[in-house]
Amino acid sequence: MTSSNEASTMQHGLTNSDIAELVAWRRKLHQQPEISGEEEKTALEVVDFLTPTGPDEVLTGMGGHGVAAVYDSGVPGPTLLFRSELDALPIEEISTAPHRSQVPGKSHMCGHEGHTTILAAMARQLGRRRPARGRVVLMFQPAEETGAGAAGVIADPRYPTIAPDFAFSLHNLPGTPLGHVRLKEGVVNCASRGMRIVLDGKTSHSSMPETGTSPMMAVSRLMPALTGLSAGRFDSDDFALVTITHTEMGERVFGIAPGRAEVWATLRTRLDERMEDLVAAAEGLVREEAKAGGLRHSVDYHEIFVASLNDADATAHLRAAMDVEGIVHDDRELPMRASEDFGRFGHGAKSAMLFLGSGENTPQLHNPDYDFPDDLIPIGARIFMRTVANLLDAPQSSNGNG
Repeated sequence: MTSSNEASTMQHGLTNSDIAELVAWRRKLHQQPEISGEEEKTALEVVDFLTPTGPDEVLTGMGGHGVAAVYDSGVPGPTLLFRSELDALPIEEISTAPHRSQVPGKSHMCGHEGHTTILAAMARQLGRRRPARGRVVLMFQPAEETGAGAAGVIADPRYPTIAPDFAFSLHNLPGTPLGHVRLKEGVVNCASRGMRIVLDGKTSHSSMPETGTSPMMAVSRLMPALTGLSAGRFDSDDFALVTITHTEMGERVFGIAPGRAEVWATLRTRLDERMEDLVAAAEGLVREEAKAGGLRHSVDYHEIFVASLNDADATAHLRAAMDVEGIVHDDRELPMRASEDFGRFGHGAKSAMLFLGSGENTPQLHNPDYDFPDDLIPIGARIFMRTVANLLDAPQSSNGNG
């Protein structure tokens, strides 16, 4: 028999049964991780879990394996998009937990399965009660870790049919007290991209290196020159950071002088405009060294992330929701040097991302012993559902724009 308290909660929140089922589902996802671009089974799990909530529309295959579930009031109003991520990481989990990864070399060491479960918790509630106006889009995005997912979703020809007025997201944050939130307007995550430089010359016998064209001197000068482009303090919009992450030259033998080399570097800035300047400067250095060494060269880019900027209005709505829900929040520790591809949703909507504390003594993200705290599921859902209520259930403003 359902108690009166539980019956009331079914209309306005999550029941104890809901939370138990959501936790079990989160742990199921944790056991079967799929890395960026491979999230086919995870997407099917999402669709199966959401189907009983009766979404008005479900779009699959967005940006790869992305899923968008639409809950429409049928009354004109704003569209709110809430995004989570589907992908895991190529990390071997070290854990004795019963729900540890069952896939060798792959694991959810960033908590994306927890973020996905928070959106599933919203689906449970939206299925029981639609907002008074407008619609909610729950976006389960693929390939966040590579920076390809958000761009792929937005490039999908169906995306304009669900294009939001507001876009929201969250990420758990180890080192911050459990359930406390970090949130600020403006820059919250840096722009970054991986730069792959290839230098081609001509191999030769190691006893006669003068008969070949070695990239050795170019590489030895290029690495410090690239890192020398780093500039500015992190609290300045002029900030730039270049990090050499990999280099490879020649064959692993003693008889051949090298004829080819690769240098990989990560470029990082607070602002997209600053990234354009940094790219131009880095490519200029490559051209100069290649010319000086008589080398052919090429440059390509990978894992491109734009800067994530929190819109003032969207940020204010999240703050208002947390104030009502009694959730502690401040703007400490922001912005971050790390990148996040949610920033692309802000190019067509008012967007904001918050960072939900996952505990001061929790292993850091991407550590092999990390595990998403299940206690965050109802907290994240409360923040987002209150945001829905404030924007879509509150009386319309006199100008009708909400």
